[in-house]
Amino acid sequence: MITVVGSINLDIVATGPSLPRPGETVTGARLARFPGGKGANQALAAKRLGAAVQMVGAVGADDMATEALRLLQEGGVDLSQVAHINGETTGAALIAVSADGENQIIVCPGANNAIRPEDTAHLPIEHLMGVLEVPVPALLAAARAATGFVSLNLAPALPVPDELLAEADLISVNETEAAVYGDRLHAHGALVAVSLGSEGAALYRNGQEIARATPPKVHVVDTVGAGDTFTAALTVALLEGRPPQDALAFAVTAGALACTKPGAQPSLPHRRDVEQLASGGQ
Repeated sequence: MITVVGSINLDIVATGPSLPRPGETVTGARLARFPGGKGANQALAAKRLGAAVQMVGAVGADDMATEALRLLQEGGVDLSQVAHINGETTGAALIAVSADGENQIIVCPGANNAIRPEDTAHLPIEHLMGVLEVPVPALLAAARAATGFVSLNLAPALPVPDELLAEADLISVNETEAAVYGDRLHAHGALVAVSLGSEGAALYRNGQEIARATPPKVHVVDTVGAGDTFTAALTVALLEGRPPQDALAFAVTAGALACTKPGAQPSLPHRRDVEQLASGGQ
């Protein structure tokens, strides 16, 4: 069982011809709403890729909560540890997407910021996936409670204590985040995965590259959720005992497939589709 400690959001997405520059107004966009949040995205991605998944998080006692949790519930993710908190709003992300799939995101954390260490320290956690869109003390308590594999997606880049990094078996970041954390990522012996956008990803151990993979070519519609899919897929593959190179190839293929549909959670691929694309199918 994978327990995901992370954010649950409702994504409000405006897709238009281009992204605005500072002070600029861009018109002609289409509006859509999708369940999201990096924690929820990774939970549903792992479930669709074949893992048993429990979500730990918080939403507000509001109408947005039902919408934010809908695909997790329909997808079979265990939501028994998701709190509905009076006086808090469900987290929201305001996302602008250009015609070529690039995006800008502003996150309003809401109830995600209300998760406390005492909410996670007592949980029976086997394998853990965690993201930094919830308070670090709650994530550290969960990592210490885990008895198995600990996968940490250090996104967005924030100050984190060495105690948290030392709990990780796998750390995943993108190039920008890797530059922020620097050599600290490699100081405690964890596997470190650095996603490289359309170039794929590289996997490191003790600062030395041990694997690199390039994704298949796909028609990019929306890159939101691709990084979460990559992290979930790599974690699932490593838990299945795949060698690092095979696990990384599986992860970049899953991440590429997530770029082919709009919305974070609606775009998350099922295992059969990842395996078909990996084998050269369309």
